[in-house]
Amino acid sequence: MPFLTSPVLATGTLARRPQPTLPTGDGLLLRPWRAEDAPAVYAAMQDPVMQQWHLRSADSVAEVAGWIEQWQTYWAAERSAQWAVVHEATDELLGRMALRQLLLGDGYAEIAYWTVAQARGRGVAARAATALSRWALDEIGFHRLELLHAAANEASCRVAVKAGFALEGTKRSALLHPDGWHDMHLHARIRGD
Repeated sequence: MPFLTSPVLATGTLARRPQPTLPTGDGLLLRPWRAEDAPAVYAAMQDPVMQQWHLRSADSVAEVAGWIEQWQTYWAAERSAQWAVVHEATDELLGRMALRQLLLGDGYAEIAYWTVAQARGRGVAARAATALSRWALDEIGFHRLELLHAAANEASCRVAVKAGFALEGTKRSALLHPDGWHDMHLHARIRGD
C-alpha cells in the first residue's frame, strides 16, 4: 500500500556526504569524534553531575574508545550523528552534541548533549545546540527536533530555552535513573521557528 506523503528526508541524506564540522561562529566547533578523545570523555564521565543526569557510566578509557568507534559508524548507518564540542582554537573537549532517534522519512531527530564540568555555566551547550539545530533544520531539512531532559534538571531546561526549543509539556515518569523514575520535559524546535 503506498504512502500518501513523500519522505521528508530520503534515505542517504546523511550517509552520502561526510560528517561535517560545524562552527558556532563564536569560538566553538562541533567536529566528528576522534580516537584520541577517549581519555577526555572518560574523565568527563567520572563527574558526579554527569552521573546524576545520564544513564551511562564509563569503567575505562578502552570502553570509551569503543563508544567512539560506534559513534563514528553511526553516521554512515544514519542511526545517529555524534559530535565532539571543542574550543575552536585549542581543540579542548567541552562536551558532546548528538542527533539521536533519527527518523529521516518523518524529518525527526532528538538532540542530546552533555558538557564537561569546566564548561558549565559558559553557554557552551546552548551555543552548540543552536548551531546543530540550524544545520539540521535549515541545511539538511529536518522538520522537527526534540530535546528531552529530566524535569528536575533546571540547567538543561535553561539550555533548551536559550537554544530556541519551546517547552511543549512533561512526560510523566518517563525515564528510569539510578535514583528512580524521572518526569521529562519535552522541548521542540520546528523548521521555520
